[in-house]
Amino acid sequence: MPAKANPSKPDAATLLALDKQVCFALYSASLAMTKLYKPLLAELGLTYPQYLAMLALWEQDAQTVSELGQRLLLDSGTLTPLLKRLEVLGLLQRQRSSEDERRVHLHLTAAGRKLKVRAAQIPACVLAASQCSVSELVAFNRQVRQFRAQLLHAH
Repeated sequence: MPAKANPSKPDAATLLALDKQVCFALYSASLAMTKLYKPLLAELGLTYPQYLAMLALWEQDAQTVSELGQRLLLDSGTLTPLLKRLEVLGLLQRQRSSEDERRVHLHLTAAGRKLKVRAAQIPACVLAASQCSVSELVAFNRQVRQFRAQLLHAH
């Protein structure tokens, strides 16, 4: 007699279906988000990673590279070239600490602070494209951040 399938436990084919994978949903949503942001950020002369760095600096100016890296979940090898480019664009200044030369402080320039005004329209564009309410996006953001925290804690 053949073994009966357990109805409460999905088979491997179901478990491994691409559209059932949370990782793919997040990855493809991230690609769609980046595609949405690209023309918006082109108007500001920024790439998506540069925009994220500027968001963190607009939130808290005069932080160190390591503090920014922790905030963005990026290592200094990834962050340093990005920050150098922002400095070339005239949006920030990098300054070595006089107490500890290994520490580099980041300071927005006047142009960097001014760019925040131009960037202020981006969240409304994202909200409109999402076709969600503000409360839906706030709840979704909270859920994704909690999910990320749980995954980071699992390591």
